[in-house]
Amino acid sequence: MIETPLEFPSKGTTCRGVLYTPDAGSSNLPCIVMAHGFGLTHASGLAPFKEAFCKAGYAVFAFDYRHFGESDGQPRQALSPRKEVADWLAALNFARQVERIDGSRICLWGTSFSGGLVIAAAAQDGNVRCIISQCPMMDGLASLLGVVGYAGIMQAMRLTWHGTVDWIRRGLGMSPRYIASAGRPGELGMMTAEDCQEGYVPLLAENASNYVAAGVSYTIPLFRPTRLASKVTCPALVLICDHDTVAPAKAAAKAAEKMPNSEVKHYPLGHFDVYRGDALDQSIKDQLEFLGRQLPA
Repeated sequence: MIETPLEFPSKGTTCRGVLYTPDAGSSNLPCIVMAHGFGLTHASGLAPFKEAFCKAGYAVFAFDYRHFGESDGQPRQALSPRKEVADWLAALNFARQVERIDGSRICLWGTSFSGGLVIAAAAQDGNVRCIISQCPMMDGLASLLGVVGYAGIMQAMRLTWHGTVDWIRRGLGMSPRYIASAGRPGELGMMTAEDCQEGYVPLLAENASNYVAAGVSYTIPLFRPTRLASKVTCPALVLICDHDTVAPAKAAAKAAEKMPNSEVKHYPLGHFDVYRGDALDQSIKDQLEFLGRQLPA
């Protein structure tokens, strides 16, 4: 697998990624454009997917969102769904111009939070060949209600308070108020169900951190990719974890129903289980089978 660092502009900010190809001489390759989920970088636990896709004959262009990882953008760790959708569209348009990629044969691949972002990006672009959305966050409001369900209304109020402080601080030109991306039950964090700390932290690469600017607590409930799902007319594979504490399975299933060409796979797993062991192997197997039919290498 050959790795080529690349960079591209997104609304005036430089984003960076890596093009992975099966070998040095291959060309006219179908490409999978990939980015990670909530607060993570593409170096955080996605290597098995990249390697499997390249081994099957695909190029993979994996990138980091602005404000995260290797990409530029200040302040750091400031997550904006709107900006990340724009980064997806910029990465997609950039990949179409890369010499070794067949720009007419591109799949958008997202997992967790980016599983919803690819829905929004595909709906806006309208010309991707297919998408893969793994354990996707399809409805931010449903996710917030899930937090209330397992952590109580006081947790939601704490997140709102810290989000307010963050927006005030940034409005005054001060540094952000940060909170944990994932924590243990009872701690302050965006994800604090029983499996979150142990599932999220092991994914962190050296260029990723377990914290985000707290203002994201305001924007997450407003980000609802399910509202755009009916506009995604390309083939779509939606991989749902039925015991998901982060991205409610019902919301993912409802979004998939709205997509006219969706296929759904259900796994009796929690949100973070698909990144390891037999569940990882099965997920990759299902994805390669889908790609073999919809985007043959």
